[in-house]
Amino acid sequence: MEKFFKIKERGSTLKTEIFAGITTFFAMAYIIFVNPNQVAAEGANGWLVGLGADPGTMGQIWNSVYIASIIVAIIGTLLMAFVADMPFAQACGMGLNSFFCTIFVAGSFFAGEDVKTGYQAGLVIVFLSGIVFLLLSVTGLRKYIAVSMPECLKKAIPAGIGLFIAMIGFKNAGIIEDNQYTFVQFYDFHGRIKQIGTEVDGVMVTGLDVWHQIVPVVVALLGVLIIAILAKKGIKSNVIIGILASAVLYYLFMWEVPSFDMSNISQSFKDFAKVGFLGVFNGDAWDAAFNSSYVGGVFSGIMLIVAFCLVDMFDTIGTIYGTAASANMMDENGDPISMNECMLCDSIGTVSGALLGTSTCTTFVESASGVGAGGRTGFTSIITALCFVFCLFLSPLASVIPSCATAPALIYVGVLMARNFAKVDMDDMLSAVPAFLALIMMPLTYSISNGIGIGAIAYVVIALFTGNYKKKDIVITVIAALFVCKFIFVTM
Repeated sequence: MEKFFKIKERGSTLKTEIFAGITTFFAMAYIIFVNPNQVAAEGANGWLVGLGADPGTMGQIWNSVYIASIIVAIIGTLLMAFVADMPFAQACGMGLNSFFCTIFVAGSFFAGEDVKTGYQAGLVIVFLSGIVFLLLSVTGLRKYIAVSMPECLKKAIPAGIGLFIAMIGFKNAGIIEDNQYTFVQFYDFHGRIKQIGTEVDGVMVTGLDVWHQIVPVVVALLGVLIIAILAKKGIKSNVIIGILASAVLYYLFMWEVPSFDMSNISQSFKDFAKVGFLGVFNGDAWDAAFNSSYVGGVFSGIMLIVAFCLVDMFDTIGTIYGTAASANMMDENGDPISMNECMLCDSIGTVSGALLGTSTCTTFVESASGVGAGGRTGFTSIITALCFVFCLFLSPLASVIPSCATAPALIYVGVLMARNFAKVDMDDMLSAVPAFLALIMMPLTYSISNGIGIGAIAYVVIALFTGNYKKKDIVITVIAALFVCKFIFVTM
């Protein structure tokens, strides 16, 4: 084992590697609850069902994504262990899972088309983006593209995704709500309290009714504070503890007892085999991926592939550079050791995720927690992967976690990702304006790809008219041109 992983050579010990692996797992374990909720719109009891979607279909998708999310985390993390020998873990990327749901799952429902086919059409797009990743990684072009992108956009993209994720968390918990005059507003506690003793739709509103309406918002707000306090105290498992604590508070405040249906375990595997696993090869899904009304045509399908590629590419690059630097695992050129191997693992993870039935798999920034605990080799990743194996049989637990308990995790992850923006040079308008536009347009347009595109276009235009255009900007120019075509020819 020492010969393969070089534990002592990298200044670590077996005990440290084990502890680091467990630390990484607890830092990112929230994904087993959050990812199926994000992709499947919270499943059989979720918001899409509330709007009229079939609960049976949404439940099948939720179960399928739950199992697929864990299996792809195991596969991707083991790849990092044995191919790259790095203490990194992989799982389904936050932001991209919401993007997946918005375009394909919710999109197919609102278009009046089959939701299951819409879900599988999304897998087709993820699969093709993974193939592109694989080709770029094998040929070395992925690293070249990364070097050629403007630094300001590299820093703004994860920060923008952070705002996007946080907004979804606020919305899911009801912390922000619609307002016809101001677009959005903070939850109207006063308005709910005023309803006590009045009739709404012919029913007298009681104090208990109002309390039940308020509980999810209160729990979500408390959950964010719990996670923040635990993080400040240096507790690595702060996110998962925050989710579980919020769930407990929810049932205490609602004075309910969660019900466990152990039959859900076998049902989860059945739905996974029936709906998600190899669902990417459904012929109708391929047609829908490029011809359905919610995708918008072949060009739009290609642009979605580009969007998935761009987001995952720079999320992964940022994570690997940042984490490797904090662990002093850089080569003489200032690049992470095993950089190409890490890129290859990430590419294979994305392809595997599509085949299994879930959205893009990427290298997790929470890997930094394990590195901070002393992890320096792939053995850390093996321990993390083993922890995920046990989660395959926890679907009854996952199903009783309310959305207001997972919302704090989304908001907190948004905080972590938004801090990347602090590295943008705000005194240089060539950096500041494109970065800010990418940052703000992601949540405002409810689209990661739109934010990237607008930022890329702004950078190219400003560089051209200020005499700062360089040869390496050809790559970002091509990307900007693609987005111009998308905005003109595709509604999304």
